[in-house]
Amino acid sequence: MVPVPKTPGEVDAMAASGAVLAACLDMLCAAVRPGVTTIELDRLAEEHIRAHGGVPAFKGYRGFPGSICPSVNSEVVHAIPGPYALREGDLVSIDAGVVLDGWVSDSARTVAVGEVADVARRLLEATERALERGIAAALVGHHVGDIGHAVQAEVEGAGFSVVRSLVGHGVGRTMHEEPQVPNFGLPGTGAELVEGIVIAIEPMVNAGDHEVVMGPDGWTISSRDGSLSAHFEHTVAVTAAGPRILTMGAPVPA
Repeated sequence: MVPVPKTPGEVDAMAASGAVLAACLDMLCAAVRPGVTTIELDRLAEEHIRAHGGVPAFKGYRGFPGSICPSVNSEVVHAIPGPYALREGDLVSIDAGVVLDGWVSDSARTVAVGEVADVARRLLEATERALERGIAAALVGHHVGDIGHAVQAEVEGAGFSVVRSLVGHGVGRTMHEEPQVPNFGLPGTGAELVEGIVIAIEPMVNAGDHEVVMGPDGWTISSRDGSLSAHFEHTVAVTAAGPRILTMGAPVPA
């Protein structure tokens, strides 16, 4: 399928969805502390999203039971909320989505629980920088390979590994649209970025090897070698004025 650009009005509607999501993630990150369970974070997320007129995009998607994916330590993505209580020194990646007026937004952040090891801190910093580099490459006339190359260079330059079997993606009326947006690649390759394309750029980075494995629940994907993982994501529109981050919207009233 060919990527379908959004009109300026549609991008604005997606930004409204993204503003609800950004405020939700702000709230969840502030709630992270030792002793909080991942199912408690899930409940907070659903309450917040629905209170602001949205619907949790993840809940029920292909049968997923939660409103967020709270992936801890070696879990890369798609963990199911449950009774696990966060511990001092953990990393927790919170991935969430919102549907507002039919438009989807998708974003993720990884948070340190209290004091963490040096490798965990460096992993967080490198992954967030990689997201920033990827977003900066989301320019009209560039290609998805330019984004992947920027992410890969930042990650590998810091001594970490980009997960290769999981990719970013287009976003719009549905959660996953064209084009796919790998976190590795060569400049000038892949789908061309035209004005109005909206994509989720989401570096998933392991402290060790890039290989991952699927857990017995059929959802949770973890690093194969048990190394720490981090995940940062924004929904981004490609515009004539440069990349527009749609999941860093204006504050949403409480």
